[in-house]
Amino acid sequence: VQLQASGGGLVQAGQSLRLSCAASGIIFSINTMYWYRQPPGKQRELVAAITSSGTTNYADSVKGRFTISRDNTKSTVYLQGNSLKPDDTAVYYCNVNLRGVDYWGVGTLVTVSS
Repeated sequence: VQLQASGGGLVQAGQSLRLSCAASGIIFSINTMYWYRQPPGKQRELVAAITSSGTTNYADSVKGRFTISRDNTKSTVYLQGNSLKPDDTAVYYCNVNLRGVDYWGVGTLVTVSS
């Protein structure tokens, strides 16, 4: 299983960014995909999830600002972040859980300046 996240960078508060995570080694279309983030000095936290049927869930801190989506033809999950805040600064990871085992991609750093 390989998960490759990309799209991070430095943005100013109020701007937008789209993260991508390409998956391989799994039957992508049948799996729930997750985005987590780990702010500096803090624990990793769940940001958003999308099921195989497209049902989505979000952490309260990002509701209304972030959108998770997927393209099964490309085995890719996306995270669109709008109205970014300095508190969104973190390393963002995509995740899939297969039979109780978590697989993590290499994270991508998002830095939001005030």
